[in-house]
Amino acid sequence: MVMLGSKPKKLAALILATTLAFSAGCSSSGKQSANPAPEASKDGTSPITFSFFGADASPNWNNMQDDVGKEITAKTGITLDAEFDIGSGGGQSKIALMAASGQYPDLIYAKGELGALIDADAIIDLTELIDEHAPNIKKVMGENMNRMKYSKDDPKIYAIPTNVGVDQQVFDANSGFQVQLRVLKELGYPQIKTVHDFENVLKQYVAKHPTTDGQPTIPLTLNADDWKIMITVTNQAAFTTGIPGDGEYYVDPKTYEAMLHYKRPEEREYFRWLNHMYLEGLLDKESFVQKEDQYKAKIASGRVLGLTSVKWEYQDAVNALKTVGKEEYTYGHFPVTMGEQYKDHTMQAIGVDGYGISITTACKDPVRAIKFIDWLSSEEGQVLRNWGIEGKHYDIVDGKRVIPADVLNQKVNDATNFSKQSGIDMYSIFGVRYGDGVTDSTDNYYTTNFPEQIIASYSVPEKEALAAYNATTWKDLFPGEDEFPVKEWGALYNMHVPTDGDYQIIYNKTQDIVRKRIPEAVLAKPGEFDKIYDVFIAEINQVGAEKMEQEYTALVKARVSLFTGKEVQ
Repeated sequence: MVMLGSKPKKLAALILATTLAFSAGCSSSGKQSANPAPEASKDGTSPITFSFFGADASPNWNNMQDDVGKEITAKTGITLDAEFDIGSGGGQSKIALMAASGQYPDLIYAKGELGALIDADAIIDLTELIDEHAPNIKKVMGENMNRMKYSKDDPKIYAIPTNVGVDQQVFDANSGFQVQLRVLKELGYPQIKTVHDFENVLKQYVAKHPTTDGQPTIPLTLNADDWKIMITVTNQAAFTTGIPGDGEYYVDPKTYEAMLHYKRPEEREYFRWLNHMYLEGLLDKESFVQKEDQYKAKIASGRVLGLTSVKWEYQDAVNALKTVGKEEYTYGHFPVTMGEQYKDHTMQAIGVDGYGISITTACKDPVRAIKFIDWLSSEEGQVLRNWGIEGKHYDIVDGKRVIPADVLNQKVNDATNFSKQSGIDMYSIFGVRYGDGVTDSTDNYYTTNFPEQIIASYSVPEKEALAAYNATTWKDLFPGEDEFPVKEWGALYNMHVPTDGDYQIIYNKTQDIVRKRIPEAVLAKPGEFDKIYDVFIAEINQVGAEKMEQEYTALVKARVSLFTGKEVQ
């Protein structure tokens, strides 16, 4: 996700939040001491419940009544009274109410809204708690401890990064452009390297099959519901023109100068191509008006031939297809660009940097809370979170963890029920973790994402497609991480930006313009695209984009200095 910063608190929200009782999930008022830290229970496992709010939706959450959740409670004594964001709002509305009312849960995974809570003095500095009570966190983070600091000017640790794996190796690709496996097979597994290749494949197939199971076949659809427009629409303008995904900005890797990436002439051509797809009847006419559930329902129906997204964004729909045995209606992944002169940067490493879990000033026992996070960060905790229960979800065979065939089948083809029952991968945001490819003290992988397991999880249609492309995983089709330097500025979606003042005002204005003008340009009548795009660029400059870019550039340079230790002018 690439959302940057937080929306300013609006007066109406302030009034509403302070006059209404706050909803479930918040334990008490904040504004307490920055480090209240009462002593944890003597045995460290006596029953205690922590309230929690997660800014992502978690539709399979089973109130810790799954296998992994029960084991976590048995080992730690802790139960989570958890609430998650509904839909795709990223927690913005809920966290704005928290910041306005001063009522918070004990623990929070705030994602891009962390800054609003810090500004409201709702988050405690975890530096001393980690140093005194979290040996596992320190061990996993290792030389990356500096990357937990909030900023160069405010070097406190407000969140422990839990959505990224330390020493992560990438073994598969889940992004790029997607084409249904049935389409690839019927067309003889054609080359798909450019947007024109992608277009030709969709055009050929829909001409042969105008309907799918009695409904109109959809060559390409987009999800422009709220911030998801970034994922399936605007981010692709960057990826297809040879730059990495850095949110709304392009950062010059030599000077660290930042500008809104839409200003690049190369990206105009990507949106011009989308306009062409619309005029050709290949782009779903409902792309910019449909809601996310409608978008996913279309994918789950099997009639959408192509996507421009990342797998997590449409995973629910793919799970539904697998549940009914329609593996051939799922997708392969391709590094599509505007031309072969560009290189897809999907695999470029960002280092250890990402969203994380925080402890609020409302927490009744921060020491117990940090010890809970630390236990989940231990080898035992990581193996439990990733693999599940020995003897039930995996066996030890000749010293190696092995997932039995029946369990793997349920995990792959009945993912929703498997997740609810097992709890595997449901607790990833609650502790730091090693990434794919890292082995533990028993010489087993910490995660189940390693080449042999990934290949074993592929469906027959996927294996057939990969063989036709002389590949073993989808990653083999993408430029490798060794072709790019590690980003010195990390993940800019996680960089602190001002939550009030001119920056946020300008940012919100530019976002409003982006979300209005990009759809207008894509849906433009013949001959009107350039006029609309010119107006778009002029409008974002008129509301102060250049000033915002200068401020953002300064933040990027400070972050590079914090992460690398070198002075940046």
